Amino acid sequence: MNKRAALKILATAAGWSAVAATGLGLAGCGPSQPKFNAVDLTGADYAKDFKLADADGKVRTLADFKGKVVVLFFGYAQCPDVCPTTMAEMTQVKQKLGQDADRFQVLFMTVDPERDTPQIMKAYMQAFDPSFVALVPTPEQLPQVAKDFKVYYKKAEGKTPGSYTMDHSAASFVYDPQGNLRLYVRYGAGVDAIVADVKTLLG
Repeated sequence: MNKRAALKILATAAGWSAVAATGLGLAGCGPSQPKFNAVDLTGADYAKDFKLADADGKVRTLADFKGKVVVLFFGYAQCPDVCPTTMAEMTQVKQKLGQDADRFQVLFMTVDPERDTPQIMKAYMQAFDPSFVALVPTPEQLPQVAKDFKVYYKKAEGKTPGSYTMDHSAASFVYDPQGNLRLYVRYGAGVDAIVADVKTLLG
């Protein structure tokens, strides 16, 4: 092989290397994945949906809230701290969303159906925001729902006969406007962090 032919081969090889490098660079220039403050659950194979009555007796599913970012929290009306604190924070989140407030939906699912009647749950939601929706599973439905969402709940006997509290998971599930599970918000995450994540999901 003469010198001219060798140089031609080297030049061709260098050209293909440059093309390959350019292609690799372009592959990394696609839309970047959003960064969330909460735990990203995108693609999770649980907590996908529910079919439960609300406080008015209407059967609800996630499809009812399509077009909105949905926050689903498990708790109970007589909860002394975590539940009212979380609902108060969600009220603030909605207020801070401004014009996007009507695209934000809070759902509260009771883990205490023995005491949390539809009337009690409706009043409980009204105390925070009239748009918040209570979901009231029956005592028979609750175990399967908890399993589907991988949430914990357990009755803790109180100091007096017949009294009790409910130990339960204290985080919220967040769904995007298409009804897909996206985030897991831990208790105490903070209003501003939640607002930022909701705005990201709303686009």
